[in-house]
Amino acid sequence: MQTATAAIPPRRRIWFKLGAIALGVLAALWLALALFPWDQLREPLNRYVSERTGRKFEITRRLDVDLGWRVATVSFDGIEFANPSWARDPYLVRAERAEFDIRFWQLLARRIVLPRLVLSSPSIGLQMEENGRRTWALGKDGSDAGTVPNIGLIQVDGGTVDFLATSLDVDLHAAFSLDSSRGEMPLSYEIKGRYRSQPLTASGRAGNVLQLNAAGQPPFPIEIDLKAGQTRLKAHGTVVELADLDGLDAEFEMRGQNLGRLYPALGIALPQTPPYALSGNLRKKASLWEVRGLNGRLGLSDIRGDMQFDKSQKVPHLGGTLRSRVMDMDDLGPFIGLPPTARSANAVDGVAPPPAILHAGKRKQVDPGRRVLPDATLDFERLRAMNADVTYTAERIQNVRELPMDKGSVQVTLKDGVLALDPLELGVASGRIAGAIRIDATQNPADIRASLDIRAMQLSRLIPKVETLKTSFGRLDGRINLSGRGNSVAHWLGGASGDVAAITGRGQFSNLLLEFLGLDGGEIIKFLLEGDHNVELRCAAVAFDVDKGVMNGRSLVLATSDTVFNAGGHINLANESMDIVVKQQPKDMSILALRTPLHLHGTFAAPKAGVEAGPLAARGAAALALAAINPLLALAATVETGPGKDADCTEVLAEAKKPSSRAAAAGAARARQRPPGGG
Repeated sequence: MQTATAAIPPRRRIWFKLGAIALGVLAALWLALALFPWDQLREPLNRYVSERTGRKFEITRRLDVDLGWRVATVSFDGIEFANPSWARDPYLVRAERAEFDIRFWQLLARRIVLPRLVLSSPSIGLQMEENGRRTWALGKDGSDAGTVPNIGLIQVDGGTVDFLATSLDVDLHAAFSLDSSRGEMPLSYEIKGRYRSQPLTASGRAGNVLQLNAAGQPPFPIEIDLKAGQTRLKAHGTVVELADLDGLDAEFEMRGQNLGRLYPALGIALPQTPPYALSGNLRKKASLWEVRGLNGRLGLSDIRGDMQFDKSQKVPHLGGTLRSRVMDMDDLGPFIGLPPTARSANAVDGVAPPPAILHAGKRKQVDPGRRVLPDATLDFERLRAMNADVTYTAERIQNVRELPMDKGSVQVTLKDGVLALDPLELGVASGRIAGAIRIDATQNPADIRASLDIRAMQLSRLIPKVETLKTSFGRLDGRINLSGRGNSVAHWLGGASGDVAAITGRGQFSNLLLEFLGLDGGEIIKFLLEGDHNVELRCAAVAFDVDKGVMNGRSLVLATSDTVFNAGGHINLANESMDIVVKQQPKDMSILALRTPLHLHGTFAAPKAGVEAGPLAARGAAALALAAINPLLALAATVETGPGKDADCTEVLAEAKKPSSRAAAAGAARARQRPPGGG
């Protein structure tokens, strides 16, 4: 019988012997490495790392290595690794002890991968420069992202971290402490410093293992209480990767003066708002941020809904649906460039109002030179920083004062620097204003267009106090079509062209009011003695041709069965002034009539109304002359013989319906144009 060895072909026996020899060599080599006195390489390693990085590296007491098949565990007993000469802090890291796992096969590809890093009492100094240099990039120039270690888990038992980024206006100092009796969050931290020129303080707790880049690992707990300037944030939840907050799932509460001020920190172009207090659930997965169950207040208005911010696209995208049960008119100011009112600024507990609001109540006199139209300029950087598609609905609008709004809704779309409020709908005086506003911020000054239709507004609600005069006006219809260029509301209106018109049909209103407007003393006395009665409103129209910021009246008529009022003049939107003359043409005969044109003039901040002195003085002089002959004859100068010419309502309404000047017609047509694609 042949032996088993003899049965193996000669060539195969050679390969078996070579394999056995190779395994023996590898085993011997592995055993040699396992028993190797690694500490003898400490000084050569110190010199090598110092040479490669261009800064001092020193393992101060002992080096040890535990080899695995794919990962080696390296231990430093005492480590000092200096920062580059340009850094503020002398050391990148100093620690009593450091232990880390390193995937040594990745070193062949010039990548430093540390799945785990443990530091005992570390002092860490991090700094970032505007040119891209950072102290934790281990190349000599500090700007090569390929030399930044990829760290998975980090564990500390205390220590400090300093972070400086002058170009970002950030300078922070963090201190850590470990108390294993604190349950699942034994690691406490405190942060102090400055952020965006604001003092910043923060404190909180976390698990003792911080996952910087640890995809696939279970989330670890974390909580924070942060205050930066007037902004306060409290949050608690879990996160998978701390480096980019991936896997975040946290409940938050946030308060501050203005959501628009969060843009530098968040990169989200939120609108300017009054003080706010918000809460909800914040989540992040990959590049998608979500706020679910948003609830809180913006000034005096409540707000709720859901929002998403997707940073995976070339231009980030903000989307969401928001709703208010009650929106207060005082909270709209900041959205269009006006400061919040004192009511709105003081509505949120725990948020101090801006200094300007604190002193606003001390003004006792109106400055006639003060500008009324909002002049806050558009922020082109923000309008180009992201795209957006957000729907907002206000179920009820309160504190409306002069403009009786009922409710409102708007679809806000921002795409490639073009902002559109389309559709925009407001319930006003039992009617509605509907249309679109478009701002093209790809041009400078911005191309701004507004096209709004006014439908079925009730004048009895629109004119303050008119209900007390037993007046029953008809419905008001109209339109606003304006286009132009500008970088603020005031700048745009100061150069806009187009059409503004409002018309109303039949109705009734107080004859006493009419005679006051006509300065008819005899009729006023008669109504005071016999009682007031209503007169018929036949038609009324207010229409302006707008040419480069000047509103020229083309049809300003109010016709009743008693009197016809015709007006003419202009309103200058650039310097916020007005000059309107209203003339009365009575249809009845009356004594004690001092009918003379009414003059509306002054500025938007300090409007003035009065009678024209010339016609009134002429009647007064005639009365004095006749009184010298016979006192009773003085009344002859105040006798209104009537009748005035009746207004052709068909012609009045026709004139109001379309612009008469070429510039106004062209501006109105541009306002109504929708860009290609309906954006």
